[in-house]
Amino acid sequence: CVTLICSNKRIIHFLAKKELFNKRIGKWFFTSMGTIPVDRSRKNPDAVNEALKVLNSNQVIGIFPEGTTEKEGHMLKFKKGAVKMAVDTNSPIVPFVITGKYRLFSKDLIIKFLEPIKCNEDIKEETEKLMNIIKKERGKE
Repeated sequence: CVTLICSNKRIIHFLAKKELFNKRIGKWFFTSMGTIPVDRSRKNPDAVNEALKVLNSNQVIGIFPEGTTEKEGHMLKFKKGAVKMAVDTNSPIVPFVITGKYRLFSKDLIIKFLEPIKCNEDIKEETEKLMNIIKKERGKE
């Protein structure tokens, strides 16, 4: 998340687990970066509404569609939230692939942004399509 925030000219408002906001420095840092806290143990209408406001004002939301960052390099099943928000706000999705060691300041970490995609109303189908785009790109590694 931090590497992605630093790798882009635009502000990326990430959805991030609320636990990152528990410590004083974490709360200050993530709040100042426009990060939206999410309680992953339950549904979060406040977090979703905040994300929708960001998208509706033509800003950028960063989401790991798996619902977490998987540091071992294995891809998990995608959840539907990213596609649902994109459809609800008529926003494109810019898929990205992260390869290398997933640590802050890692020298072999590579972030590759792919071509933007527009999603149709079939959330399940579009989520599968997004997952397949990422799988295909990861297969090129």
